[in-house]
Amino acid sequence: MKRIRYTKYIGELAGDMDLEDLMQLLSDYLLDSGFQNPMMQFQELNGEHTLENLREALRQALEGGDFEQQIRERIEQMAAEGEIERLIDQLIQRMEQQDYVRIDRPQDPSRMANSPGEIGEGDGQARFEVRDKALDFLGYKTLQDLLGSLGRSSAGKHDTMHQATGVETNGSTRQYEFGDMLNLDANATLAAAMADQARAQAETEEGGPIHWPIEIDYPHLHVQQSDYQSSCATVVMLDCSHSMILYGEDRFTPAKRVAMALSHLIRTQYPGDTLNVVLFHDSAEEVPVSQIARVKVGPHYTNTREGLRLARSILNRQRKEMRQIVMITDGKPSALTLPDGRIYKNAFGLDPLVLSETLEEVARCRRSGILINTFMLATDPGLVQFVQRVSAMCRGKAYFTTPQTLGNYLMMDFLNRKMKTVH
Repeated sequence: MKRIRYTKYIGELAGDMDLEDLMQLLSDYLLDSGFQNPMMQFQELNGEHTLENLREALRQALEGGDFEQQIRERIEQMAAEGEIERLIDQLIQRMEQQDYVRIDRPQDPSRMANSPGEIGEGDGQARFEVRDKALDFLGYKTLQDLLGSLGRSSAGKHDTMHQATGVETNGSTRQYEFGDMLNLDANATLAAAMADQARAQAETEEGGPIHWPIEIDYPHLHVQQSDYQSSCATVVMLDCSHSMILYGEDRFTPAKRVAMALSHLIRTQYPGDTLNVVLFHDSAEEVPVSQIARVKVGPHYTNTREGLRLARSILNRQRKEMRQIVMITDGKPSALTLPDGRIYKNAFGLDPLVLSETLEEVARCRRSGILINTFMLATDPGLVQFVQRVSAMCRGKAYFTTPQTLGNYLMMDFLNRKMKTVH
C-alpha cells in the first residue's frame, strides 16, 4: 500500500525574511554622508554603490542584525553550511524585483565585438542605484520612529484664529456673503426672515401673528462656520559644509533623515503644504526633495546668506499664508557671494562683512513675513549670539540640540505649529 508522508514545509530563507527590516539595517550604508569613523559599521565600504559593496553590507547586516530567534538560527545554519553567499544573491534578487534597488551590470565585451567603435576597458564592476521606493520607505521609518518617541499620532491641518464656511462646523454662524460655501444654517436663516417680517408688520401697524408662508430673501441667508485652516510653505536649509562630519561626529546624516521624515509627513498628512530643500556651503543650491538621501557633504565654508536668499526667493513664489525657513547648521557664516559672483571666504567665521550681509538678508526675510527657525548643532559662544540675533529679528525660535535629539526638537516644533492658533 502506497503511503504519503507529510512534513512541515520550510521555504527559502530569503523569501521568509522581511525586506523592510533588512532595508532598515542597511540604512546607515545607503544614507552615507562621507563620515569617516573606523568604529562605524559599513565604514570600509566608503559609501561606494558597487554590487560587491552591497553584498558585503548585506553580509554584515546578516551577521549583526537583530532578527527573530527562528530567522537567526536559520542564518547561522546556512553560514555553517557555506550557503550564506547564495542567501545574499537571493536577497539582492528580491530587492531588485521589489524595486528597492536597480542593478547596473557591466556589459559583456564579447557581445559588443561586432558593434562599431572601440571597446573601453571599464572598471568591470557592477553597480547599484537605490530606488525612490527604498528612500521613501526610509523616510517613513524615520518619521514613525520620531513620532513614536514623541507619543503623537498623525496630526491634522494648520489651525488658525480665523473662521471660514467649511464642512466641519464649530457652532457659529454669520450672514452669507458671495463666494461662501453654501452650508446654510436653516434655523438662523428662518429666524432672520421671521424677524424681518415681524419688523415689516410692526411698521405697517398690522401687528398680530406672522403670516405664512415666510418669504426668504438673499439678506436672510446665514451659513455655518468652521475653523479656517491655512497651508504652509517650508524651506529646509541644510548645511552641507565639511564641518558637518568633522570633530568625530556625523551631524549630516541625522539632518538628512529628519528632512526625509518631514517630507514624508507633509506629503501624506498635509497635501496642501509645500516643502523645498536648499543646501548651503560655499554657495547654495536647491535640490529635489527626492534626492535628499543621496546628498553628501561638500566644501568647507558656510554661506548662510546665500542659502537664506535662495530660500526667500523660493518662498516668495509660494502663495501660502504661512511661510517658514527651517535652518539646520553647525557653523558660523564664513562665506559671502559678492555682486560680481566671486565668493568671499573667512575661515574664522563672524567676519564683519559676512555677518552684516547675512543679517541684512534675515531682515529681508522678516519684511517678507517669513519665519526662521534655527536648529543649531553646536554651542560655540559666538555662534549662539549670532543665532539669538537671527531669532530676535524674525521672531523665530532657536534650538541648540545634538544629532541624537535633532529629530525630536524639529518634529515637535513643526507639529506644534499645526496645532497652535496662527496670529
